[in-house]
Amino acid sequence: MNKNKKNESSCEKELKKAEAQVEKVQEKLEEKKEDLAKCESELNDFEKKAAEYYDQLIRLKADFENFRKRTEKEKLELIKWGKNEVILKIFPLYDVLLSAHEHLAGVDPLACDKERIEDVLKGLDMIFKEFSRFFESEGIRSMDLLNKPYDPMKCEIIGIDQGTEENDGFVTEIFQKGYMLDDRVLRPAKCQVKKM
Repeated sequence: MNKNKKNESSCEKELKKAEAQVEKVQEKLEEKKEDLAKCESELNDFEKKAAEYYDQLIRLKADFENFRKRTEKEKLELIKWGKNEVILKIFPLYDVLLSAHEHLAGVDPLACDKERIEDVLKGLDMIFKEFSRFFESEGIRSMDLLNKPYDPMKCEIIGIDQGTEENDGFVTEIFQKGYMLDDRVLRPAKCQVKKM
């Protein structure tokens, strides 16, 4: 019996020891559960932040794409208007050459050295052809307004002449040509209009 008591006592010690170990494991398990809950909460927070950052990234990408398209369009417009500035500076030269050409075309070749006048006229013709090619390549064309109704968007009235019922409000003389760049008026014509 002594032996049984010893075994029983030994079993009780073992049992207490095992219960103590189970209690420690349960405490550790509870700590781990708390850690897991904390990690899950942090993971949820990180997932929410990641979703917010992704949403911001998508919006920024769309904003940047819109910005890129807008600046591309504005860049083309600025280039187009930059051309206008250059072209407007060329017009006075063209006007002087045109005036000289018209003046020389009216000179009697018999009164002057014919060869010299023909050379000057050929040179002026070459200049005008070059200007015409330049204007055409830039999308510039002159407006055909003579003997057509006056259009205030395309003409600037310099003079008014007595007219009839048939030609009332018609452009009868062009003092300075007007030009279009694509579909816009680049420079209005200076003209004379008939009025009754």
